[in-house]
Amino acid sequence: MLTTNLQIMDISNDTRVHAYSLAALARYFLKLGTFGFGGPVALIGYMHRDLVEQRQWISEEEYREGLALAQLAPGPLAAQLGIYLGYVHYGVWGATLTGLAFVLPSFVMVVLLGMAYQSFGGLPWMQSVFYGVGSAVIGIIGLSCYKLTIKSVGKLDVPAIKSKWVLWLFFMLMALVTAITEREEVWLFILLGLAYMVIKAPPKWLQRSSTPLSVILLASTGFWHFEPGKLLQLALFFTEAGAFVFGSGLAIIPFLHAGVVNEMAWLNEQQFLDSVAVAMITPGPVVITVGFIGFLVSGFAGAIVAALGVFLPCFVFTVLPAPYFKKISKNESIKAFVDGITASVVGALVGSVFVIAGRSIVDVPSAVIAIVTVLALIYVKKLQEPYIIVIAAVVGVLLKYYS
Repeated sequence: MLTTNLQIMDISNDTRVHAYSLAALARYFLKLGTFGFGGPVALIGYMHRDLVEQRQWISEEEYREGLALAQLAPGPLAAQLGIYLGYVHYGVWGATLTGLAFVLPSFVMVVLLGMAYQSFGGLPWMQSVFYGVGSAVIGIIGLSCYKLTIKSVGKLDVPAIKSKWVLWLFFMLMALVTAITEREEVWLFILLGLAYMVIKAPPKWLQRSSTPLSVILLASTGFWHFEPGKLLQLALFFTEAGAFVFGSGLAIIPFLHAGVVNEMAWLNEQQFLDSVAVAMITPGPVVITVGFIGFLVSGFAGAIVAALGVFLPCFVFTVLPAPYFKKISKNESIKAFVDGITASVVGALVGSVFVIAGRSIVDVPSAVIAIVTVLALIYVKKLQEPYIIVIAAVVGVLLKYYS
């Protein structure tokens, strides 16, 4: 008979018996990765509803610890929480299988969409589709910026701004730097994070030596047609992206835009917007857009390298500190460091929206689509981004063919 408790501890050999198997947990995350729309906030909500409230596989305390770690460590929020929940009762194997099951469905989808995009991207109907979609994406990202700002920095009222004026200063600084230079300065994120840590909670261990976390550098994989040099560039770039971006998957957009479009010139502005749109219309983590970008740059091998580059740091930064996280999570200095970086990243996201919108909103219809998208998401209850994308695609085709 199944026990009503979440787990039973055998003190003699520290062996745990659970009300679910690792295979069952992997199947759950495979289903969530296949049908889980709505972005990171929705995905972490599904995990709480299904695994904590309904199935009772994970305790409330374990879920909260995982969510806190996902917010503290760099990488996409929903993927990190899923990896942690796999680790809770089944260690590294659990983290590995749940992470793969969660990410694999959306990865397959974006690769298939990348194949279609490469084949039909030059056709007028495909260009018309992404004319509407690109404008809608600007609206979606713009609204997400507002929500992220409220959640990560503070409310837009005088008392809240006064109480967190340093974070608001960092936010505005990074927004301006990104908008003006059109680049992501990772060193500035770290510098501002350290500055806020010193201001908010100076660490007692500042003079002590500490062991840094290892960073996994991905080797390129040979598969079909690709350029080895470009694969190495992809691996380095996307590993850096996965190692230094905190919070929502959308927070990676300014980093990707600066590197993929401005510095490397792997994609043009429209192709980058289309890549973000593909992530919006597929389930699973939004950051899976890197698979689509990698495919456009260097085929299937590029898609694999880009995805591994982003998700391997996420895996490492979740699994390595997991056994010690109860102590880490209470460290005020670490919290302050992450708060400073998060405010800076969100500010950079706002700055990048101005850069992308300035190049993508090219006429009145595209501006109207972006504005209507924002209003629809605010005032139409339970309207999810994929529906907006589909409607925008239809509107784009109608505008192009009947104008």
